[in-house]
Amino acid sequence: MKEENRNHPFRDSTQDVETAKRIPDTPQTRSPAYRLAFDDHDFLTREELRPVRLQLELLKPQMLMDEKGIESTVVMFGGARIPAPEHRDQARTPALAALSHYYDEARRFAAAMTERSLESYGRKWVVCTGGGPGVMEAGNRGAAEAGGASIGLNIVLPHEQAPNRYVTPDLAFNFHYFAIRKMHFLMRAAAVCVFPGGFGTLDEMFESLTLIQTGRMKRIPFLLFGRDWWERVVDWPMLAEAGVISPGDLGLFRIVETAEEALALIDNWPEA
Repeated sequence: MKEENRNHPFRDSTQDVETAKRIPDTPQTRSPAYRLAFDDHDFLTREELRPVRLQLELLKPQMLMDEKGIESTVVMFGGARIPAPEHRDQARTPALAALSHYYDEARRFAAAMTERSLESYGRKWVVCTGGGPGVMEAGNRGAAEAGGASIGLNIVLPHEQAPNRYVTPDLAFNFHYFAIRKMHFLMRAAAVCVFPGGFGTLDEMFESLTLIQTGRMKRIPFLLFGRDWWERVVDWPMLAEAGVISPGDLGLFRIVETAEEALALIDNWPEA
């Protein structure tokens, strides 16, 4: 915390961290028990400290985004494996290569939204992605090309990965808990856009729709890019016909093909 933001007379904890490094070297001071609790990595990663880690993971991005003045975001979900058109020959399958145009659509949409964001000095409609490759990279790339900032909510996975190079460095976050990461996706969301993707994308889409359906989240523009994709992946009418969702739930989202369609719907989204 910056000195000018402190509103109490107590000693700064960072001062004690530095002071503790200069104490005499004795058997007592070398003991793990003597470490300051908040500066003890081994202690903070104990199983019993999970509630504390959950709170820290919620607070850190929240505080940093507040300090940046970010009021609202446009969230972009989509597949990490979808290649940029210029790299479609490197796609794992021909079907993935055929989806590369969604990378370009995501890039164009993010650029257009960022131009709007800049009108509010980067406080509103800030592009927010999972920070990885594929559609996520396209979103951050479009924002960067439009001259604005964008958020990347990355997560530690078993295989090595890093945020894509287009995420604004000060807004690149890393998570351990999927649940907290998904909370941050939606806490500031003014719109959600979902592009073709796999399990992760489907998980994010259905959890978001569930929150809106159950009234735990207000209704916001919710757009699915790619009619052929989404009508083949999910039999939406069948869900309503079977009665597992209400017919009205089909109105919680719209399917679009282009960035222009998405922008028009965002501008004219019906009030709940």
